[in-house]
Formats: sequence, structure tokens, C-alpha cells
Amino acid sequence: MVTVAPALPRATARPPHVPAVRHLGPNWYATVMGTAIVAGAGAALPAPLSALPGLRTACAAVWTLSALLLAALLVARALHWTHHRDQARAHLLDPATAPFYGCLAMALLSVGGGALTVGADWIGARAAVALAAALFTAGTVIGLAAAVAVPYLMAVRHRIEPGSATPVWLLPLVAPMVSAAFGPSLVPHLPAGQPRQTLLLACFALFGLSLLAVLVTLPVVFARLLTGGPLPLALTPTVFLVLGPLGQSTTAVGRFAELAPGVVAAPYSTGFQALAVLYGVPVMGFALLWLALACAHVVRAGREGMRFTMTWWAFTFPVGTCVTGAASLARHTGLDCYAWLATGLYVLLVAAWAVAAAHTARGLVSGALLAAPRPAPGAPRPATARTT
Repeated sequence: MVTVAPALPRATARPPHVPAVRHLGPNWYATVMGTAIVAGAGAALPAPLSALPGLRTACAAVWTLSALLLAALLVARALHWTHHRDQARAHLLDPATAPFYGCLAMALLSVGGGALTVGADWIGARAAVALAAALFTAGTVIGLAAAVAVPYLMAVRHRIEPGSATPVWLLPLVAPMVSAAFGPSLVPHLPAGQPRQTLLLACFALFGLSLLAVLVTLPVVFARLLTGGPLPLALTPTVFLVLGPLGQSTTAVGRFAELAPGVVAAPYSTGFQALAVLYGVPVMGFALLWLALACAHVVRAGREGMRFTMTWWAFTFPVGTCVTGAASLARHTGLDCYAWLATGLYVLLVAAWAVAAAHTARGLVSGALLAAPRPAPGAPRPATARTT
């Protein structure tokens, strides 16, 4: 008699690994950006403010924290893509989330820039240059890819409703500007001649690329604010994102002016020095106007009951770029008013970072920030991908 073994039950699908990172989106890189800019902006303050006892040590400690955050997030995001690819693809197909892929590039670049300014105090000059070069290369490549891929997805795969523009759209477009501001710091570490000139002019090209892309996008965002009513409460802090390209471009032209002599021939080196003032002064004026407008929107949202979300990190990095921009103008004009402006903005930056960091730590401990998102009342309907 032949017995037939009972059929083994079919294997059931294994539950997703590492569930804690399933909803960890690319917006979390803003924590790295916001932390690194506290260190970089503190080191960029004009003298004698930058020489305050303990300031540089504190900046080096904050930079170290940002580097550790970057390492942790790179691992967590790698786990996210490995075990939750469905969610990762959903992020790319969501017009509200996809622009945050520009934050990855800016996180790499901000940590790399901090390695040269303050990180070298702790890890040594040679290690700092090597780390900065690696992060600059990776951040620039990823930033350029995001600047092309995200607008392409928005055009052909996302369903963009009329009047749905938000300042978040600027994120992938600003990443090349961060490269433009950081890259000149690597120029002195290259051989003299064409290598230095190539890098400096490549950074100038990145400056133009980002600036023109922002100039065609910002009117759409501004028109949305004027004609579509205030943003939902959770998105209100993103109004501060407009400060990013303004402050970062002012910082970039200042760095071009400082590195151009001896790298590019006259009269172009003199032209860069003139550009630092002729461009930086009016752009910083517009940044102050936008800062006042953004603060008014946030005060209104606070009165309406705005609660903490990860968008509060928008209060940090954009303000930090205005600190470095104002510090650059202080160096190039010699005016004390820009030195005091940089100081005042830096105080605002540190306060904003402390609040955002405290709320983020509390949300991580409670698990609320890693839970599945719930639609907020009054928030726009989630967009879906186009179908053919």
C-alpha cells in the first residue's frame, strides 16, 4: 500500500522586514541639513563673533552630530528601499513627496561643507578634504539627477491639480546651488591651473542652472500664495524654503569672489568680486522681505492651531543660508549692519533648530513620527500617478 504524503501548505508571504522604516521618507534628510547648517553658519559668522570662546568647539560638535545623523539615515533609507520598495515607489509617484529627494543631495553637501569648515578640527585636514570631496561629488551627481528627474516625473507621471504649487517644488532645484556654494572651498586643494579653473567655473554653471530654474518656478509658487489662499497648516512652514535659494546664491557669489583671484584671469576675477555685492545686496533685501512674509504666515498658522510636523525643519536650513549670505556681504562690503544681520539670523536659526530637534526626538521616542501618516483636515487630496 502506497501512502501519499499530505501536500505541504504553500509558504505564505513573509511580513515586511524592518517595519519601523516603512514610512521613513526622503524628507528626513532635512534633519541633517538643518543640523549641519548650524555648524557651518556658526563658523561663517564675521569676526569677532566667530571668535567667541567655545563657539567653534560647539560648531564642531554639532557637525559631528549631523554626520552621525547622515550615516544613520543612509542606512535606514537603504533598508527602506530594500524591504519596502512599494512604499518607496509610492513616494516617487507622489508629487508632495518626490521633491524631497533633493534633500538627500543637500544633506550630503551640507555635511561635506562642514567637514572643511569645522570638521577638520576633529578629524584632521587630510580626512576632512577627502570626506568633503567624496560628499561633494556624490551630492552634486544626486542633486543634478533630482533636478532633472523630479520635474520630469511631475510632468509625465504626477497628476498636478491647478493651484497646488507649494514651495516644496523648489527643493530639487536648489540642490545644485548648494553645490555651487560648497564647491569653491575645494578649489585650493586642486593643482593650480586648469583643474582649479574648471571646478570654479563648473560651480558657476551650477549657480546659473539652479538660479534660472528657481526663477521660473518661484512665480508659480508666489502666485499660488496670492490667489489660492494660505497653505494648509502643516505645510505653512515650507514658505521658509524660498529663503534657501536666496541665501545660498548670495553665499555662492561671495565664495566665487574670494576664490577667483589667481584662478581665473582678469577682468573676470574682478567681475566676480563686483557680482558678490551687486547681486548679493538686492537678493538679500528680497530675502528679508520674504522672511517677514513667511513669519506672518507662520504666526497666522500658529493662531489657527498649527502643530509640529517634519515641515518645521524648513525653519532651519533656509535661515542658515541667509546667515552665510549676510556674513559674506559683511566681508565684501565691510558694513557692520550685515554682521549684525548675520548674528540676529543665527540666533533665530539656533532657536528654530532647538525646537525642531526637541520635537523630533520626542516624536521618535513615542513612535508618532514613524507611524503611517494620517490625512489632516483641510489637506489637499493625495495625487495619483497618471495612467496611459
